[in-house]
Amino acid sequence: MNKKHFYLGISILFSVFAFAQAPKKVLFTVDENPYYTDEFVRVYNKNLDLVKDESQKDLDHYLELFVGYKLKINKANKLGLQNNTKYQNELKSYRTQLSKNYLTDSKVTKELLEEGYVRSLKEIKASHILLTVDENAKPEDTLAVFKQIMDLKKRADNGEDFGELAQKFSQDPSAKENKGDLGYFSAFRMVYPFESAAYNTKVGEISNPVRTRFGYHLIKVSDIRNNRGDVTVAHIMLMNPAEGNTDELEKNKTTINEIYTKIQQGEEFEALAKQFSQDKSSSAKGGLLNRFGSGQLSSEEFETVAFSLQKPNEISKPFQSQFGWHIMKLIEKHPVKTFEEAKADMETKISRDERSRKITESLNEKLRAKYTVKRNEALYTKIKKAVTDKFYESAWELPSDTKPFDGEFISFGKIKIPGTQFLNYLLSQQKNPNQPKPVAKLVDFHYSNFVDSQLNQYYNDNLENEFPEFAAVMEEYRDGLLLFDLMEKEIWEKSKTDTLGLEAFHKANSGKYMWKKRYDVLVISSTKADIAKKAHKLIKQGKNIDEIKTALNTKGVINIMATSGVFEEGSETLPKTIPFIKGLSDVVKEDNYYYVVQVNDVKEAGAKLLEECKGRVINDYQQYLEENWVANLKQEFNVSINKDVFEEVKKQIKK
Repeated sequence: MNKKHFYLGISILFSVFAFAQAPKKVLFTVDENPYYTDEFVRVYNKNLDLVKDESQKDLDHYLELFVGYKLKINKANKLGLQNNTKYQNELKSYRTQLSKNYLTDSKVTKELLEEGYVRSLKEIKASHILLTVDENAKPEDTLAVFKQIMDLKKRADNGEDFGELAQKFSQDPSAKENKGDLGYFSAFRMVYPFESAAYNTKVGEISNPVRTRFGYHLIKVSDIRNNRGDVTVAHIMLMNPAEGNTDELEKNKTTINEIYTKIQQGEEFEALAKQFSQDKSSSAKGGLLNRFGSGQLSSEEFETVAFSLQKPNEISKPFQSQFGWHIMKLIEKHPVKTFEEAKADMETKISRDERSRKITESLNEKLRAKYTVKRNEALYTKIKKAVTDKFYESAWELPSDTKPFDGEFISFGKIKIPGTQFLNYLLSQQKNPNQPKPVAKLVDFHYSNFVDSQLNQYYNDNLENEFPEFAAVMEEYRDGLLLFDLMEKEIWEKSKTDTLGLEAFHKANSGKYMWKKRYDVLVISSTKADIAKKAHKLIKQGKNIDEIKTALNTKGVINIMATSGVFEEGSETLPKTIPFIKGLSDVVKEDNYYYVVQVNDVKEAGAKLLEECKGRVINDYQQYLEENWVANLKQEFNVSINKDVFEEVKKQIKK
């Protein structure tokens, strides 16, 4: 855990986690800043079971810690650390992340997650007919297309072949070849309104017209099956030649069968894929493809073979798709994920597709109900008249005189918005494609979006007032960041750079930093007595550690282990029964090992040099500085504790 996370965690000990309004009194002040009993009591009770140090459960000691914490926050503010750009950006980033949980409708989100998961357990096979119409088309144009799609539905309901109708009338370019057949798909594969209609249509039936951003659809469902999960495969592919090249087509068929024979004879699939596969995106990886599920590839034949393979490393016979000849190898089958496993991925998908509109719309409805928006109708009429058809050409400009629009246009809560602000909003929107027509409808459309954006901004800006728990967590994070920056500035950096102070502290506390007796040794161990004796003999002959290992660790067998260095008395590296005096020991057995020890030097117990214990000294020096620093802060700031109130708090907590 790094220091920043530690100090953000420490700040939790002094943050507000209970939010009911309770009677409170001023417990103490730091200069003019009051701190109240309710916060102290809540914090104490919240953290009672978290502290390991029993002294911190003592109320007098806890008050001292609490006051010290508030002194540090006051010091940080006095130094202006709250104005640091990096601090403000980090705090803003955290608030943005935290606020996401409050800026959505959690109930609708939960319903969409559950709906999406239930749907994902099934796969739909469907065909469709599409008649395109712009989302913002004129009502009469939309109605004309709707009548056309209804006429096609009647014809299909009366027995005409759906595929032939799709081939003839559908404006989906692929329908000319596939007769509108979409194959199998599952949740999150189609736009949300289309998906909903498909999942709500029975097998063999045709849906009512469905409006999406592409236009109107008719959907015919031909099958529903359980989701087969995902699969990972590798393949070898010979691509189809240009149309009409029958010789090349026959050659590919012969070659793919020869490759299959090689595999049957035991040649490695991956090596053959690298050598022969014409799928350049996968051949270098031995033919390995990315994991996929039903409906994710544009070849139903390929998917059918992939899911027919049952065991890892099973290899298909050669087969042909619309792209060429293939041989496939199963790498892994991936079962359908549980709800918890799929949840994070579904949340991301929901945020990116049209489902997110439902969440946004639900929150907008709640905000419109929460905040009564009052509109100046006369000014709204004036604004409508100021917008012309030039808007559709991105050539509309603000009126030359905007003063008539300066008056209050809408108001809610404590907010009052002038008409000029809405005019400028309109100006910023005119380059967006697909604008509603006519102008009156366009202004109404943008007005609705403008109001929603203003309400959402106001709501976001006031989350601290709306949700006490949000305010508390933000206060916690704010103080934690300040405390970290303050400690870094006042303590940590000083302890590292104050060379004279560190040396003086080490000298004054030298008794805390002591070496035990130390031994400069070579320790050799073996499980075999005869090997240990040979090692003993080699040491006597003056052989070094590498020479001994070379002589005794032969034919790939490790007969000895050797360790050298300076070790303190009691080290686990040192055998327990050998007397550590200069010279070479006898061979000694301890447990299952035989030891030989060469003692090169014996160093008596004594004080450590600063360089030998600098890390520990710095840590201790930091603690020393902090303890003295808090005492200095008490001199810098005027702390006044209301002792009578504190006695009341003690009685309250002890009840």
